Amino acid sequence: MRLIQFESTSGQRQVGVVEGDAIRTVRGVASTRELALAAIRAGRSLQSEVESRGSNAGPAYAELQQGGRILPPLDHEDSAHCLISGTGLTHLGSASTRDKMHQQKGQDEAALTDTMRMFRWGLEGGKPGAGKVGAQPEWFYKGDGSIVVRPGAELPVPVFAEDGGEEPELVGLYVIGDDGKPYRLGYALGNEFSDHVLERRSYLYLAHSKLRACAYGPELRVGELPAHLAGTSRIHRGGEVIWEKEFLSGEENMCHSLENLEFHHFKYQQFLRPGDVHVHYFGTATLSYADGIQAQPGDTFEIEMKEFGAPLRNGLVAAAEPLEPGGVTAL
Repeated sequence: MRLIQFESTSGQRQVGVVEGDAIRTVRGVASTRELALAAIRAGRSLQSEVESRGSNAGPAYAELQQGGRILPPLDHEDSAHCLISGTGLTHLGSASTRDKMHQQKGQDEAALTDTMRMFRWGLEGGKPGAGKVGAQPEWFYKGDGSIVVRPGAELPVPVFAEDGGEEPELVGLYVIGDDGKPYRLGYALGNEFSDHVLERRSYLYLAHSKLRACAYGPELRVGELPAHLAGTSRIHRGGEVIWEKEFLSGEENMCHSLENLEFHHFKYQQFLRPGDVHVHYFGTATLSYADGIQAQPGDTFEIEMKEFGAPLRNGLVAAAEPLEPGGVTAL
């Protein structure tokens, strides 16, 4: 089952089930968060909750896309209660990277860079088995729900940014139940969108480079994931595709299990506040920046994977500077 959130022509929020080119509107619910909390309280799956409510014929999918009326597939009405985060160094990457790791296995730990050392920890201990604690991944904070742009909307590039590049990733979507436990609704495609020029200057700038807008959706895929997933990431400029590349995901292509990544996020008590929403990016091994491409305002990113239905498309736009140097006022 694949779900979307959308706005009616009158601006009313609704939840829809994707059925080919058509959308069926789920009865009696205005958001996937509300739907998920109802399922948790009833002790049933998200799909069972949808089926128990029933649905009505809804709008054409293309009509929603063309009208810019599709919302992120999970959000919170109070953006401060939606946490956007992610993990890095989680995917196996290119064969050359893996070969390099194998060649360095015999080296002294101190001879490795911090990046390669953490990657090796993931290779050696990122899949400990069900119910066991594995190696901690790299973790980062992106922001709250206010940084999320809807599918089809433009990603703003801050005036101070050195780059604004795509990161095609799988995203886990979660709600914290009344019992303080995390519940995964499912997965979506995501564009984690970061400043790779800044990050490349020093890994200590990683935290700064991640404080950018992001997008995910348009669809929420309910249920388990295939172990091997292959999608395509593209950049459109002036009506042409200027860059295109396959990206791989799923646990066969990762050095961490999804269970391990989830544990190392939700082990923190402050992330278990009932009713909160968590959007967690699982990482990637494919970037246009690595191929010498620098995106610019007017470009469009497209991330596609058949298991997730419609592609995620977002343009790029220059943003106004929110604060001038010296703009802090003393009280």
